[in-house]
Amino acid sequence: MVKRNLTIPFEFVCFTEDASDIHPDVKIQPIQKNDSIKVGWWYKTLFFNKDLPLKGTILFFDLDVIIFENINKLFEYCPGEFCIIRDFTRHQIKDWKKFNSSVFRLTVGDHSYVYDNFMQDVSANTRRLHGDQDWIYAQIKKNYKFWPDEWIQSYKWEMRQKAVTKRINGVRNFVEPGTPIILPETSVAVFHGEPNPHNCIDLWCKENWK
Repeated sequence: MVKRNLTIPFEFVCFTEDASDIHPDVKIQPIQKNDSIKVGWWYKTLFFNKDLPLKGTILFFDLDVIIFENINKLFEYCPGEFCIIRDFTRHQIKDWKKFNSSVFRLTVGDHSYVYDNFMQDVSANTRRLHGDQDWIYAQIKKNYKFWPDEWIQSYKWEMRQKAVTKRINGVRNFVEPGTPIILPETSVAVFHGEPNPHNCIDLWCKENWK
């Protein structure tokens, strides 16, 4: 999806504890296991480590996204600044300011205190807050920008406008297949919670998540 929708030269790096069956063109960066981390999303704090074995600009994507239009603008927008999604509760609360960390951009070494402070007491920090994006939001109070809301949308809340879902074979999915409403500016659909892109019943997802 990135290859189809990015014309800027890039290196694709997958941070993972399991490198099996990953495309050979993808560079693997092993994640060192931390026994104090019980839920995987907390490992996203490591991207703020000033000693991360990468240099330059990182554009981070969760795995549960569909990239379907050109994303050059995610590198070009507010160059040098930390950029992140305004959390999708924005569809209910107009001035909502919290973070969603499904897509963010930073320069290696910026806001390194996010990682340093987290590592001071991993167990306490993971107990105190629900997830990585709450921690990042609690730490970063200035020198950041939200992506324009239209660029990155919640699939189930915004693009499918809270269509009815139910649990089917243990997985929550839409009751009926549907077609998303796509704004002209939208390039990325985020699948927070269920359904995930690979099991969504919508034909649009099957055509674009590949």
